[in-house]
Amino acid sequence: MDTELLSDTFVELADTMVAEFDVIEFLHLLTDRSVALLAASAAGVVLADPRGELRVAAASSEEAELLELFQLQNDQGPCLECFRTGRAVTATDLAGPAPQWPRFAEAAARAGFRSVEALPMRLRDQVIGALNLFGAGPGGFDAADLRIGQALADVATIGLLHERNVRRRETVAEQLQGALNSRVVIEQAKGKLAERLSIDMGRAFKMLRDYARNSNQHLTDVARDFVDGATADFPPPARRQPHR
Repeated sequence: MDTELLSDTFVELADTMVAEFDVIEFLHLLTDRSVALLAASAAGVVLADPRGELRVAAASSEEAELLELFQLQNDQGPCLECFRTGRAVTATDLAGPAPQWPRFAEAAARAGFRSVEALPMRLRDQVIGALNLFGAGPGGFDAADLRIGQALADVATIGLLHERNVRRRETVAEQLQGALNSRVVIEQAKGKLAERLSIDMGRAFKMLRDYARNSNQHLTDVARDFVDGATADFPPPARRQPHR
């Protein structure tokens, strides 16, 4: 394991006091680093909205995002059980006999995954979502990797709740709802760019995210400008006054 990357990840996840903290980028950092540091093929995050309903907040790949959506739409899968119980849920071989979640197991196989570990994003009795690790093969995840994965989920949860406390004008529900609303704009931008350039959704998202980073803008702002037609072409020109 890359110990330097692990150390940097914990620092970045804990640093939520920066100006104009971007929840969406924060959650994508969590999923990307979970894949880079752990023996996971993909990762996803689901968060509860103000009504307590789970919604997809971030994913490291298009396949993982679609599988997360499948769980929520069919009300079946490990992430739902993890959120409802506040405990980790393990599925070591989704292709085995008599799977616990038959429809989810079939969808996972189509997406190229055979194992999953759902880790709760919780602080004491407050559960705000789940971090889900997907594996391409059977057998589950190493115990040491799972401890690190849970630590990443815990730090991310504390970071989100701490940011709420620092900025008392917002409640955690408002903050998370804002992040989930941003996902709608980003999904629209992904679809529009994918259609325009005849590329897949994963590539479209990477282009949007790379441009946001390189131009020092929020991903949501870049996506909104593109969806609203503020720029005729992509990538749009960088703003004169970046947010940092």
